[in-house]
Amino acid sequence: MSIRCGIVGLPNVGKSTIFNALTKAKVPASNYPFCTIDPNVGVVPVPDPRLTALSQLYKPQKTTPNMMEFYDIAGLVKGASQGEGLGNQFLGHIREVEAILHVVRCFEDPDVVHVSGAVDPIGDIEVIDTELCLKDLDAVTKRIEKTEKLARSGDKASREIMPLYEKVKKTLEDGLVLRRLGLTQDEKKNLRDLGLLTLKSVLYCANVAEKDLPQGGPWVEKLKAWADKEGSSVIVISGKVESELNDLSEEDRKVFLKDLGLQEPGLFSLIRAAYQLLDLISYLTAGEKEVRAWTLHRGMKAPQAAGVIHSDFERGFICAEVMKFEDLIGLGSSAAVKEKGLLRVEGKEYVVQDGDVMLFRFNV
Repeated sequence: MSIRCGIVGLPNVGKSTIFNALTKAKVPASNYPFCTIDPNVGVVPVPDPRLTALSQLYKPQKTTPNMMEFYDIAGLVKGASQGEGLGNQFLGHIREVEAILHVVRCFEDPDVVHVSGAVDPIGDIEVIDTELCLKDLDAVTKRIEKTEKLARSGDKASREIMPLYEKVKKTLEDGLVLRRLGLTQDEKKNLRDLGLLTLKSVLYCANVAEKDLPQGGPWVEKLKAWADKEGSSVIVISGKVESELNDLSEEDRKVFLKDLGLQEPGLFSLIRAAYQLLDLISYLTAGEKEVRAWTLHRGMKAPQAAGVIHSDFERGFICAEVMKFEDLIGLGSSAAVKEKGLLRVEGKEYVVQDGDVMLFRFNV
């Protein structure tokens, strides 16, 4: 399952620095707009200590974590929806991802020019939201023109969907992102083919100075209040610190984190938060050949989980043998779990839970 997250923000907010730290790639992070022209793509493992524990238990030939793709999309500017900068190209890149990681500058640095002249996290968000709203408004307006013609010709489906299109258009004309509209799942499904940018889930990444870790300072408080209004979350991170952590040994990294009052690198929290943003869970498979995490949308049932491994597993699904991760680690083997009566055999209606350790039975 391909999970793609696009990193967006104004120029010089630290997007490429954070992308570099995430992927340990060597993307230019120069002090001028449009340094990144094509979206750089990095594949990043999702941190999961359960995999480490299972690997210590099974000692497999290989261990495979879940992966996320991060796209470093070049900085948007005011007028992007009309093609300012390389706006149309950049907005097209955003359309290709499932979720948006919006990096917001929450630090002062006279050596790093702010595109609008002053640090203003909420103002920065409003610039980008406005451009995304204008792009969505253009798409919805064109769809309404087409649908109105069909409705006048007597097409029932077109007449039924027009009120939804009009509601969306009014929201966008008011300058509000569609995330704030409270659309139902059915309404979102009916809008899916439009690829609306402001319907995408957003995680705000507050890029702060080292001295403001771990809480983030007054700018972050304003950002959190803003995010709460649309049901989004905020992760506090220092791109500069994360870059420095990548260059340290494991032992020095632990000391540095402790001095900063952090339990782990901020990137770990960011990756997990991006994973949770899309309402994803992991189930696990374990054996001597491989210990592996598999990505699944929350609420999926056992046959669908089997299908993530291979479509034949879903088609020929018979049952799933399921153990709780905690039971397996606590008792030390699948045999011990079975002896205690804690291994369950589940059928087609079983809803997979995060952390389930599963073995599928199927007909070829």
